[in-house]
Amino acid sequence: MKPVTADRLSLNTATVKTAWTLAQSIDGCARHGIAGITPWRDVLQDMGVKQAARAIRDAGLTVPGLCRGGWYTAEGALTPQVLDDNKRAVDEAAAIGAECLVMVVGGLADGSRDLIAARSIVEEGLAHTLDYARDVGVPIAIEPLHPMYAADRACINTMGQALDICDRLGSGIGVVVDVYHVWWDPEVHAQIRRAGKDKLMGFQVCDWLLETRDMLNDRGMMGDGIINIPDLRAAVEAEGFAGLVDVEIFSSNDWWKRDPDEVLKTSITRSFETC
Repeated sequence: MKPVTADRLSLNTATVKTAWTLAQSIDGCARHGIAGITPWRDVLQDMGVKQAARAIRDAGLTVPGLCRGGWYTAEGALTPQVLDDNKRAVDEAAAIGAECLVMVVGGLADGSRDLIAARSIVEEGLAHTLDYARDVGVPIAIEPLHPMYAADRACINTMGQALDICDRLGSGIGVVVDVYHVWWDPEVHAQIRRAGKDKLMGFQVCDWLLETRDMLNDRGMMGDGIINIPDLRAAVEAEGFAGLVDVEIFSSNDWWKRDPDEVLKTSITRSFETC
């Protein structure tokens, strides 16, 4: 397995969330030889979709994905507002040439304890978005999140659950493998094989710190934690995944406080050494 060099990397803008605008992130990728960028919608909208699309194209960057669509349970049921926002997300992904729209699907509705109902809402919402996304030509990628987020961020928590939905909904939908969310799953290798090349739409890396201080914003730089990242990369690449390795590090206690150029340099070094 070849080492991960800068030309195999993508910068997820969450990694420099508090320091750089999207324009600065695009410029940083170009200066450091990083091949791609995965924007979040807030920074994309701040820059302007058309302007961002032009800047990304002029910099020669690949866009592995746009983060994020989903959040279907935000209002307790599927509403026109939620569905319309996901259509806008599809359009934004198309405009910047994103290879997929990453879906963080939403957790329990406010006041609810009904996880089964939440998953039903999510699947119905995905079906609606997928109908539109097929016409636009944007693949939809479910990102299963670690079970600690089941209540507030994503009620789809394993690749198996995500792929069950994919099987029911048909073509144009797959999964993103974020090592932070799936490393613990005893079925992860079997589910990667089940997904195969067609449904493996993204691969995101960071690390799980043994003494995590914050459930959301204390991810580690690759090599600082306990995830066997090369094992998971080997598994997805064995199925034919040839996309960029997307560095996504939420780190309010550490990496968000550092010079973003240092963060990119370290990401390149650590990806080469530990991924």
